[in-house]
Amino acid sequence: MTTAAAPGHNAVDFESRVDFDRLRTYRLARVREALADSDLGALLLFDVNNIRYLTGTVIGEWSRDKMTRYALLTRDGEPSLWDFGSAARHHQLYAPWLKPENCRAGMLGLRGAVRPEAGLFDRAVAEIHDLLRAAGAADAPVGVDIVEPPFLFALQQAGLRVVDCQQVMLDARQLKNQDEILLLTQSAAMVDGCYQAIAEALKPGVRENDIVALANKYLYEHGSDDVEAINAVSGERCNPHPHNFTDRLIRPGDTCFFDIIQSYNGYRTCYYRTLNVGSSTPPQRAAHRRAREWIDAAITLVKPGVTTDVIARAWPRAQDFGFATEMDCFGLQFGHGLGLGLHERPIISRLNSLEHPEEIHEGMVFALETYCPATDGFSAARIEEEVLVTADGARVLTLFPAQELFVANRY
Repeated sequence: MTTAAAPGHNAVDFESRVDFDRLRTYRLARVREALADSDLGALLLFDVNNIRYLTGTVIGEWSRDKMTRYALLTRDGEPSLWDFGSAARHHQLYAPWLKPENCRAGMLGLRGAVRPEAGLFDRAVAEIHDLLRAAGAADAPVGVDIVEPPFLFALQQAGLRVVDCQQVMLDARQLKNQDEILLLTQSAAMVDGCYQAIAEALKPGVRENDIVALANKYLYEHGSDDVEAINAVSGERCNPHPHNFTDRLIRPGDTCFFDIIQSYNGYRTCYYRTLNVGSSTPPQRAAHRRAREWIDAAITLVKPGVTTDVIARAWPRAQDFGFATEMDCFGLQFGHGLGLGLHERPIISRLNSLEHPEEIHEGMVFALETYCPATDGFSAARIEEEVLVTADGARVLTLFPAQELFVANRY
């Protein structure tokens, strides 16, 4: 297994690094190809990851849950973007890859804060309908990824046939080009360094939320554009895994595991590591060793042409580590695509992959994660590796040490 190079944050004239024009061109071409392969006449996108993928625009994490920004692409047209107030003017000035006349201000009511009776939905639908008619696409199905019910009703009342297009967009996004791979590698490298900072700070008396604060500060100072979540779990909270953090005081000998979910230029990490504080016990080391064996077994299987059920079968059944069903332990032995979204294709688990496998392709990037409870009844190990699928197999992007249980500030 080889690793990918992290290019650095800055553009330079003496090395080939991320080419953002090439990135935007590639992503638009992928969407056009996916749209052409569907029976849809147009895509109407509200998912912020899809909007960024199509238009190369973002106005920050603030917009993720507002349902205010949206974009339209017809088969033969250029992307149109409706943005929040003056953000449209900003993109007219600073996003020359979009036609200025296609950058419009839009407002749909901020998830119901403006009542539907104000007519904002109807006004927006009328504008969209005019563009579809002009493109000859008004009679074809319109694909929508996510939508507020009043907007859906307004589209239907206008006579438009609305269907799901999230599958079309996920098809487009699943294969990464060289620029996306560089951005994902740089994002992982930032978390490598964050784990070093965590290891140095992980001492008795520190709280879980102190580590979360440290990680947020480190990542934003090192170029992150969104720290989505930091899981920090320690001591007796490790088993069962609660998927959150508290103000628990970390004590000598505790096992602690962390998940760092953040993005650089939109490209995300999901990156677990388990560290002990000062010392470790045989049950703690055994749990980590078993989790490592499970993840290594999965990584070894990754190559183009393999189907996801093969990887899922390398992991234990739910009953093998204390759960009644695969639903009860979903996400503990798990794989998921990474890109602008945290969960892209493929999704790998015993819950869905055994009966509905998907083929792995060169150019996919996904995370593989395993969990093993310790025999002491409260400790557990959690490991996650991000991998790029190459013609020769898996290339690991996450490099902070995890072959053995890492003991921070050893006594």
